[in-house]
Amino acid sequence: MIENREDLIKSQEAATREFSSYDCRILVCSGTGCIATGSQKIYDEFLKIVKDTPGIRLDFAPHDEATHMGVKKTGCQGVCELGPLVRVQKGDKTVQYTKVKVSDCKEIFERSVLGDDVVESLLYTQKGVKYKSPEEIPFIAKQTRIVLENCGKYDAESFDEYLASGGFSAFRKALFEMTPAEVVDEVDKSGLRGRGGGGFPAGRKWKQVARQPEKERYVVCNGDEGDPGAFMDGSVMEGDPYKLIEGMMIAGYAVGSQNGYIYVRAEYPMSVARLRHAIAELEKRHMLGDNILGTDFSFHMHINRGAGAFVCGEGSALTASIEGNRGMPRVKPPRTVEKGLWAKPTVLNNVETYANVPKIILKGSDWYRTIGTEGTPGTKTFSLTGSIQNTGLIEVPMGTTLREIIFDIGGGMKDDGVFKAVQIGGPSGGCLTEQHLDVPLDFESIKKFGAIIGSGGLVVMDSHTCMVEVARFFMSFTQRESCGKCVPCREGTKRMLEILEKIVAGKGELSDLDKLEELAEMVKSMALCGLGKSAPLPVLSTLKLFRDEYEEHITEKKCKAKVCTAMRRFIINPEYCKGCGKCAKNCPVGAITGVRKECYHIDPEICIKCEACKDNCAFDAIYIEA
Repeated sequence: MIENREDLIKSQEAATREFSSYDCRILVCSGTGCIATGSQKIYDEFLKIVKDTPGIRLDFAPHDEATHMGVKKTGCQGVCELGPLVRVQKGDKTVQYTKVKVSDCKEIFERSVLGDDVVESLLYTQKGVKYKSPEEIPFIAKQTRIVLENCGKYDAESFDEYLASGGFSAFRKALFEMTPAEVVDEVDKSGLRGRGGGGFPAGRKWKQVARQPEKERYVVCNGDEGDPGAFMDGSVMEGDPYKLIEGMMIAGYAVGSQNGYIYVRAEYPMSVARLRHAIAELEKRHMLGDNILGTDFSFHMHINRGAGAFVCGEGSALTASIEGNRGMPRVKPPRTVEKGLWAKPTVLNNVETYANVPKIILKGSDWYRTIGTEGTPGTKTFSLTGSIQNTGLIEVPMGTTLREIIFDIGGGMKDDGVFKAVQIGGPSGGCLTEQHLDVPLDFESIKKFGAIIGSGGLVVMDSHTCMVEVARFFMSFTQRESCGKCVPCREGTKRMLEILEKIVAGKGELSDLDKLEELAEMVKSMALCGLGKSAPLPVLSTLKLFRDEYEEHITEKKCKAKVCTAMRRFIINPEYCKGCGKCAKNCPVGAITGVRKECYHIDPEICIKCEACKDNCAFDAIYIEA
């Protein structure tokens, strides 16, 4: 039990002593990506090896001469595509291993844990250069980590390791050295803006709640990260849950709230499990509940699981869902800060926003403003996916350019591809092209080009990407996820999707482009909530930047990227065809005819573009004509 300030300080000191007593720590990445590729088996294997090795202790015993070793489950170590990831930490030296298999554990243990050697075949390698330490890897070295600082370094489930990392020092400072108003002012002066997509100043939102006459208030965290390809908030919740909770506790103290709610999407079971574990650990130690640390401050945490509706990422829909109602946005005003959860004043921020708060309180707003830009201080986490060498989770200062992210951190295009565009901000975002590579990524700069930072998804695309199909894909997603409450979004997105499907099917007309643009502007200006207002952005940005591709689809019935199925034509090259007839045997509709030992022919009128012929040709004689 931690009953007062002194107990907390003693617990932090004890946790720090235990942490510094380790002779070696084996850190197994237990983020969702690595778990999916088998890291749990690797963790179990290392645990077995350590337990079976004489002279090693897993538990902390002061003055014991046995080697003190830890096998720990960490949060995301960042280089997601190279998992399972393992780090071996001895003193101030850490070795990063990638693509680890269960069969590699014994060699790693013998050479890197018991000895001072490395298994070179498992080191991170880029352009022929092998990197030993995680801090040397360009993907990690070029980042600035505040929110993700602990991910990959500490046991994601351990309260004591969070204390050893400096955890709850900010909460202690706020509770005993600052008034609620001073906490709000510090967050306001830091310039922290909501990282969920809107970029509204967090401090201003907290002030609006704090000054409401209604004394019953709530602190709500939006963990409903629904963008395709986005996994930043999920990685924080499963990799550093205590930091998120500490940020919410500070917010609760600042605005006079006694209850915090974390709304987590149902597709994040590990985030839910680790948050529940963290809350139980804190309640057990009396760090959550009534009269925390012997003060008048009481705070209780609750978890709500979303049902998979993308629209519940919108504030009023999210609070309606927590209340047990259908998740649908409502007309504003009143705003959430006035009438949010159960019609009470509510602070609603996303995971990343709250995770910034402890460091701001601990190090001050002036320190925070030294990072990022003047208008948008601090860092931003991004999930980097698509046609890029290094996919994964990154955190960079606001104002970092796309060129730095894609070519310095991301390592450039995959398979020597040519950069074409990047979809930023998820399905409700927009496209940026080569001309935007040196534009600083902050809220104001990006808006000028018809895009938004959104929650932080970056999907990198090369010349093999069809931008018309990209617009169709994202419109299909937003149309399917529309709650249907307002006509502009419900009907407008449906009509836009119909036009896009008509174009990719090779049946489009040039007049469709004007209709598409008109519909997009209408939905953008008239939809009820943020989902509807931003849904047309992928269409508007691709129309503006890649109109020639739309026109090519319509006038020439061609897709240069060879993506749109209806426009592909399968051709048999007579120079390579051996006349074996295998393609004809495997064609399900009889579109291929010919005589054995002579070149066969594909009838484009009958062909259904299933690729069965191409897949079964042993001589690469069949190709796709755009």
